[in-house]
Amino acid sequence: MVLFLLLVLVAVVLGVIGVTANGLGYLLAIGIVVLVADLAFAAVRLSRRSRRPLR
Repeated sequence: MVLFLLLVLVAVVLGVIGVTANGLGYLLAIGIVVLVADLAFAAVRLSRRSRRPLR
């Protein structure tokens, strides 16, 4: 959970810097990629947990 929140925070910071600074639009793209990768990581992690048999 800490890794997920840290990556979301990094993505937001990179996105804000990329939007506000002139000529640093690539940071916005990197922030979006990090956010998408983080959401994919969380989805894979949740799908692994849901496959446990119920008792």
